[in-house]
Formats: sequence, structure tokens, C-alpha cells
Amino acid sequence: MSDYLSLDPNALPLQQTHGHLLGAIGPRPIAFASTVDAQGRPNLAPFSYFNVFSTRPPVLVFSPNRSGRTGQHKDTVLNLHEVPEVVVNVVTRSMVEQVNLASTDYPRGVSEFAKAGFTALASEVVKPARVAESPVQLECIVRQIIELADTPGSGNLVICDIVRIHLHTQILDANGRIDPRRIDLVGRMGGDWYAHANGEALFTVSKPSPQGHGMGIDALPEAIRRSAMLTGNDLAQLANLPALPSATEVAATLAAHPEISADLGSAEARHRFAHALLAERQVAQAWAVLLG
Repeated sequence: MSDYLSLDPNALPLQQTHGHLLGAIGPRPIAFASTVDAQGRPNLAPFSYFNVFSTRPPVLVFSPNRSGRTGQHKDTVLNLHEVPEVVVNVVTRSMVEQVNLASTDYPRGVSEFAKAGFTALASEVVKPARVAESPVQLECIVRQIIELADTPGSGNLVICDIVRIHLHTQILDANGRIDPRRIDLVGRMGGDWYAHANGEALFTVSKPSPQGHGMGIDALPEAIRRSAMLTGNDLAQLANLPALPSATEVAATLAAHPEISADLGSAEARHRFAHALLAERQVAQAWAVLLG
């Protein structure tokens, strides 16, 4: 019996396809989009079909889908056809309930700034206002809107050139970079679920070796590659080095870390200890345990 349930997304009911896609692909960043219509009336709406797609030129894309019930365009799309400008505000934990309220299907022309209690800040380049409660506001000019279909649930890819980036100083570290622990972002999961990018949810993964490409898992000694104690993630960390550590490097690591230099006996014990070290991203020490 297969371990997978294989489905044709176009043969499923719309809500079932929607649920599977949003449950599987996440957490998704949230574009809290500020637009205005031809009369200058503001609109705020969140969209989790969203990401940044280019650095030079700086481009982001988000997609307001047609209503799954009526097939009608969202006010955001209608506004963008009248005034092709938008401010994309990021969403943090401290404002997520207000953002959820702003997703209500209010009548066209009703201000979600007022309904959800947000503070409007004048933009520098575009007509729509920024959201003061958001720590990052991206003023954008619409490059293109691609309508994927005219059916309920179909998307409209809004491709935007970013013309201003506003960063609240409280989210910056000493080097002027955005600190992920300070920005406190949230992302959308499936259904009513969100993810909070803070605390123990944050972790680092070292980029591939700057000295050249990693040696690869296929280059690891067979006893390590086939270890019952070491996971795929463990092996990938070990294989991210350009070559196996030399005997000199292993001896230096053992000398610098006497806590790992004791004889561990069996290979299983060494692999178990290496697994614990790799969980703390102590790659050099793990190699010393495995090869020492």
C-alpha cells in the first residue's frame, strides 16, 4: 500500500484544494496591502500569496484571489486597476488580530484603517498610506497584473517595483541589519493557524562552505553515511565541509575541547554523541568525536 494519497487538484472541490495547498505550503509571509481607489478612498487587506522576487530591480509579487464564493475581484485588485500603487506592510505578532479583522469583507469604500484601528502614515512616493504599526513598509508601483483565470479562487499576480523601504529603527541591530528576534514576524499556515517567528522557532543553518562546495554526503565514510544514529540533517552538516578534517585538525579540536576527548568506546556511542553535538551545530567537535 502506498504511503501517499495522490490527488488531481482540478478534480477536487475548490475548498479542499485550497485547504491542501495552504496546509502544505507554509508558513507564508503576509502582505498587508494598502491601496486607494480613484476617489482616494483607502483599503487595507492581507494576502499570504506573497514574496519578494528580485533584488535589482527590487520586485515583490502578491496575489489577491477572486472570491471562492462569488468569483468577484477583491477591492485591492479593483483599486490597483484604478491607481496602480500599493504599500505592502509586514505583519507582526502585536498586530495580527487587527490584520485578521481587516480581512473582513467590508463594502467597497469602507476604510479598514478605521475598522481595524490602524494609524495611517503618509507615503513619500505613492498615494496609498503606510501602516504605522508595521515595522517595515514597502512603497510600490505596480508593474503588471496577470489574471490567471476568471473563475472563483483564481489568482491575480500583482508584480510590483519597490520604490521606498521604510524600516523602524527598533528592529535593527548594531550593524543596521534587521534582527529576526526584534521584527517578530508571523506567517500564515492552513485554516486558522499562524506561525510566530520568534523564540525557539528561530534557528540558524550555515550556508554552504565559503571555501568551495561541500564534499557531499556521498563522500562521507560509509560507516558514517550508513549510521543508524545520524540523521539526514546530521550528515548534511558533516558533508558541508569541502573535505574530511585532517588528523591534525581533529587533534587540535580534541585538545581545545577536553570534554569530548574521552574514549567513548563503541562506534554507536560515538555516533550518538556526534548527533547531540550536531544538534548544537558543533560540527568540528562532532567530526573530532567521529574520527578521533
